[in-house]
Amino acid sequence: MAGRGLFVTGTDTGVGKTLVAATLARLLRVNGINVGVMKPVTSGCSDENGALVSDDARLLCEASGISCSEDVAPYCLREPLAPAEAAKIDGVRVDFARIKESYLRLTELYDFVIVEGAGGLMVPLSGGLLVADLIRELDLPMLVVARSALGTINHTVLTCFAAQQMGLTVAGVIVNNMPDKPGAAEKCAPHHIGSLCGAPVLGVWPHRDEVDQMEIIDELAAWLDGQPETAIVLRELGI
Repeated sequence: MAGRGLFVTGTDTGVGKTLVAATLARLLRVNGINVGVMKPVTSGCSDENGALVSDDARLLCEASGISCSEDVAPYCLREPLAPAEAAKIDGVRVDFARIKESYLRLTELYDFVIVEGAGGLMVPLSGGLLVADLIRELDLPMLVVARSALGTINHTVLTCFAAQQMGLTVAGVIVNNMPDKPGAAEKCAPHHIGSLCGAPVLGVWPHRDEVDQMEIIDELAAWLDGQPETAIVLRELGI
């Protein structure tokens, strides 16, 4: 398993990429897999005693039980903007070579590394380079996180189509945050996504009402651990 990993992206910002990535990391950790995590670029970071901190990276690390090193979160940007713009304001250039070096060091420490992107595939990171270009640079398969609400079919199919046109491997889709009582649009979305996007729907994850993120992650990881199809899902993700 050494040197293997997965890139978690989304159809949009706020679809639950961090929650999904952290839950998968938690699931692997409780099953005895030496899992690492990475958030290469975070915008909208918190300022703690003069240092910028990635809340997403910190949650990923808590879920996986590892320390939040500079390799885990190499670029922390202050403004909650597209990373290329946030980096410009901070006077920083996002360097893919530095990110890859950090990723490769993590693969030496961990058997499997889960990398979470920023926003979706077409989010600019540096100049004309996009999140999709970073996925290609790291040579990782993608897991696409989609919302369950109206519009998700279009967003998800477009994301998968763009990825495939760029030569990226889409391992599967997670439809996240399905309500307890879904409406007609939510009920039909997973079927249409699975039939149209050219990649399997590997899960429909339920909505959770808890406020504490780690509580949600623990509950979701325990729920997944009890699902008979989880072993198949992990195999599809290369784990």
